[in-house]
Amino acid sequence: MGIDFASKRRWFYLLSLAVILPGVVFLIIAPGLNAGIDFTGGSTLSLQFAQPVEQEDIKLELVRIGQPDAIVQRLGGGLFFVRTKELTDERKNAIVERLENRLSPEGVDILSFDLVSPVVAGETVRNALYAVLLSAVGIFFYVWWAFRNLPSPFRYGVAAIVALLHDAMIVVGIFAILGEVADMEVNTMFLIALLTVIGYSVNDTIVVFDRLRENVLVFPNRRFTESVNVSISETLGRSLNTSLTLLITLSALMLFGGVTLRSFLLVLLIGVVAGTYSSIAIATQVLVSWEEGDFGRLIRRGRSRQVATTS
Repeated sequence: MGIDFASKRRWFYLLSLAVILPGVVFLIIAPGLNAGIDFTGGSTLSLQFAQPVEQEDIKLELVRIGQPDAIVQRLGGGLFFVRTKELTDERKNAIVERLENRLSPEGVDILSFDLVSPVVAGETVRNALYAVLLSAVGIFFYVWWAFRNLPSPFRYGVAAIVALLHDAMIVVGIFAILGEVADMEVNTMFLIALLTVIGYSVNDTIVVFDRLRENVLVFPNRRFTESVNVSISETLGRSLNTSLTLLITLSALMLFGGVTLRSFLLVLLIGVVAGTYSSIAIATQVLVSWEEGDFGRLIRRGRSRQVATTS
């Protein structure tokens, strides 16, 4: 007898809630994600200092020259990333000259200078929301159509979207925490990685759903919970092996791939773990809860309490 995954669905829900809730709290009190230049507008510079310099000293000089909101990050050695409000070429040259005179007389090299206007940043945010929304709608209708031969195919589309939102909320919540405690920003690379996570999550969910479809059609008299448990057991090894291989690759890239890719790869790492978990513990369990009437009982219980309170 295999593991009875379906009977443990409430524990799965509680575990997911425990992981998601801290991120939601940080999204409310922080507030929100630490948006990068791609979403807020402004200027960024990558500066290479010829002499040893401390991050705090750069920040202090920027405050003195009228950039109190500037963010300074050390990328290694004498390389620093500086984010400020939108700068003109003249203002940028003045800032670099000031840093050179005060902190590194032997020279400061400008490796990159990027400028994003608030208008472009606003369009980026809107396009990002549209991309996520359209992908979710497309996934829902595809799953609904793909499982049209099963009873209540609508449920499979809803369950896939629930798992997708579950994984996205975990990623966003963790980055809300990292933005507050580690000053980690989100940018368009974060969005690309998040869309990749959504695709991976749905792919892993479809693998389990596809096996569930086969078991339901082949054994129509078997209880739905039993079909779910068998389907998860039959796909568990494949899912874990695939995810483990991907995690090893991503971890290697995190260690040796350079600083600029780390936030992108971190999103993928979190997303792979969350996606593997949600295909087993969320998507299929939503189907079980729906089939067993858990949601109906929860709604009725809430209505009873509301009536008791009002009376």
